Amino acid sequence: QVQLVESGGRLVQAGGSLRLSCAVSGRTFSSHAMGWFRQAPGTDRDFVAAINWSGGSTFYADSVKGRFTIYRDNSKNTVFLKMNSLNTEDTAVYYCAASGVVRVGAAEYDFWGQGTQVTVSS
Repeated sequence: QVQLVESGGRLVQAGGSLRLSCAVSGRTFSSHAMGWFRQAPGTDRDFVAAINWSGGSTFYADSVKGRFTIYRDNSKNTVFLKMNSLNTEDTAVYYCAASGVVRVGAAEYDFWGQGTQVTVSS
């Protein structure tokens, strides 16, 4: 089994930055692709970013490209999402997820964290 715990979400002003962390338990972290998704009230869970097992390949939603960066530290079983130039449309619960192969669809991910709230004020 793989367990994921997100942290780092908070209230931030528009234009600000945050770094989310996702700590992953289990010896197989380095073999999993990792993704970040977000869900605002009344909407579907949307893809934000994904990274392959080695960190050598990354993928981003168009809405965050150039502002967000996903990276991982396999020695610490942690994946990060650095978010810059935040705007009110980034307000959502952010989830990290693990998959055997890097994917952009939420249904492709096997394990999920509980989420961390990011609120961007104008």
